[in-house]
Amino acid sequence: MSDATRPQRDASHRLPLEGVRVAEITVVWAGPHVTQLLAEWGADVIRVEPVNAIQPYSRYPERIMDEAASRALAATGYTLAAYPDFQAGADPWNRNPSFNSHARNKRSMACNVRTSAGREAFLRLIRHVDVLVENNVPLTIERSGITYDVLREVNPRLIMLRMPAYGLDGPYKNYRGFGTHVEGMIGHHLIRTYDDGTPDEMGDTYTADALAGVMGAFAVASALRSRERTGFGQQIEMPLAEAFLPALGEYILDYTMNGRDSVQEGNTHRSHAPHGIYPAAGEDQWVALDIATDDEFAAFCRATDAEALLGDVRFASADARWTYRKALDAAVSSVTQRFDKEALFHTLQAAGVCTAPVHDDLDCTRSPQLAARGFFEELTIEGVGTHRYPGIMTKWTNTPNWIRTPPPRVGEHSEAIYIDLLGYSRVEYEALIAQGEVGTTYPPDVLARGVG
Repeated sequence: MSDATRPQRDASHRLPLEGVRVAEITVVWAGPHVTQLLAEWGADVIRVEPVNAIQPYSRYPERIMDEAASRALAATGYTLAAYPDFQAGADPWNRNPSFNSHARNKRSMACNVRTSAGREAFLRLIRHVDVLVENNVPLTIERSGITYDVLREVNPRLIMLRMPAYGLDGPYKNYRGFGTHVEGMIGHHLIRTYDDGTPDEMGDTYTADALAGVMGAFAVASALRSRERTGFGQQIEMPLAEAFLPALGEYILDYTMNGRDSVQEGNTHRSHAPHGIYPAAGEDQWVALDIATDDEFAAFCRATDAEALLGDVRFASADARWTYRKALDAAVSSVTQRFDKEALFHTLQAAGVCTAPVHDDLDCTRSPQLAARGFFEELTIEGVGTHRYPGIMTKWTNTPNWIRTPPPRVGEHSEAIYIDLLGYSRVEYEALIAQGEVGTTYPPDVLARGVG
């Protein structure tokens, strides 16, 4: 979607969270994803981030790579390193794709909550916000002296969402972990492992982070509704592990109710066969199939000129196909590899068979379905250029929406926030700049020092 194709918004189309102000001290994906969603629906999100110290796992100034290293890492699928044109540039922290993917519609305030001047500015900010979102290890927040007990004395209406890996108490309280560690701890990695493989072969999915973003935004919206009724804010504790566990509810109940332990499922299903990813024509091309009934299997065989499979007694019923699923997978693979994945997708869908092509990133950006819906939006970022970005995830009948502003450069909005919102004088603000508390870049000595 470009400016020319965006619908017009008038006063009757105000975004639902307009008037809500959110501060965030977040890292990696889960926390920034929460505030991405809140910002997309109108909240004024202020990212609090230091320039006189490196906040790890955020803009990644602690991991600056040259072109060769960037290309090599990106070739492994680790796109965190994929600067535009693989060039770090003079300010790679403003060009980082991981950060820029979730920072649109936000503002940046240079502020180090671990210094006395920064903590004072942060406490002033808390008086002016409705919500604070953080997903640091609890010890970090405690050492900074900005726990909820402290902040609610400054702003009793504050809603504080805290998203540690395992909780604010208990023996795992201060264990550090990303989404992939949480998924390992609660069993997700093992469940999705192939039945003849090991979890280390599966790679990372970070599903816990993705789910936590949606759950966290929902929790904040619910707390805002509660505050409308009661007048009081509150702390919301949402550990990554506990937010993700309900997604594995059927496996937990199968064990607690039936005594059956989870097995390594990979792409298999407990009763459907064929079920999984099968080769298509071409190099590294694949198609996904999910066939549950005899009628669906017969439709697959007829549509692909594979009626001979219908005469195989091993495949004569759903139970038999599941029992002999490895032989079935081999037979189906020999059929699907003759077809273009897109053509097979349309042929089998027309025959009533659940099918989809397996798309890589480039396929996704070329999707005719997403193009027809105007999902991708062009966004121009200073120093990065104009590119297409994933757009808003939902469409509302009476509330047109689109990405309003590009990701902020580090400290980009400090002047407006300190002076216009927090009431600092021009002299006080310039003193903070002179002290290195506020700025729009990381000084060389900070970069050389690394994470501290």
